[in-house]
Amino acid sequence: MRQEPAPLTRHLRVRQERGHTVLEFRGEIDLAAATEMAPHLDRETNRRAARIVIDLSGIEFFDCSGLRLLYRARSRVLDRDGQLLLVCAHPLTLRVLRITGLSRLLPPQPTLDAALEQPEAASGPV
Repeated sequence: MRQEPAPLTRHLRVRQERGHTVLEFRGEIDLAAATEMAPHLDRETNRRAARIVIDLSGIEFFDCSGLRLLYRARSRVLDRDGQLLLVCAHPLTLRVLRITGLSRLLPPQPTLDAALEQPEAASGPV
């Protein structure tokens, strides 16, 4: 039986899977949640050549604070020659990603398995 790691915050859980660090966003990602999550996200995206997956499957609400977290994480990972992948299938969140253009920079995958199967250069254009 596989034991899940304890969440770092009530909005963020981090685990290792198939050579990637999976950051699971959970619940309502608003200004308060983003402020709580940012130091943990920065720590995980600070490593050289990190392979990160941000999984939005567990979110219920996502505002511009969440978008800022994604954009910051992408910039930090790419600056350190890493890879950042995104999992998102929620229609409203996908719409926000498309409207803001973030989906072009960070193409969302429908499932964690789909993200983990992506080639190395899937983080989108710089």
